[in-house]
Amino acid sequence: MSAGLQLVAHVAGRGLLFDATRVDSVVDLPPVVPTPGAPATIRGLAALRSRVATVIETHRVLGLPRGSGGGRGVVTMIDGHLYAIAVDTLEDVAGLAIAPPPAGMALEGGWSAVSGIADGENETLLMLDLDRLVALASA
Repeated sequence: MSAGLQLVAHVAGRGLLFDATRVDSVVDLPPVVPTPGAPATIRGLAALRSRVATVIETHRVLGLPRGSGGGRGVVTMIDGHLYAIAVDTLEDVAGLAIAPPPAGMALEGGWSAVSGIADGENETLLMLDLDRLVALASA
């Protein structure tokens, strides 16, 4: 098990965790400009703090129904590019013990971004690897 600080968020009712050391900021997503030819997992581009960010449709990457709209964003920098990971809600930062996913847990498709699990308040939280999530969204 590993411990550290994680940002707790929800997408389509699923509790997700992001490594707090990888989170640049959290934002209310501004209007997004669609990008022609991009996969459905990319909502488009948005101006964040005078910089352009690619907005990831997290529910689509994970194969979940659209939640409450993905109006919040977890902002991170990967390979010099800014990304906003769309989530429905942002809860808080918590220090949780992260365990590896159980051996029998099916982690196919977008769920291959799950790098661990933790016990939250009345739910199991899934830790997402931001690099893997962005790679899956961009494929």
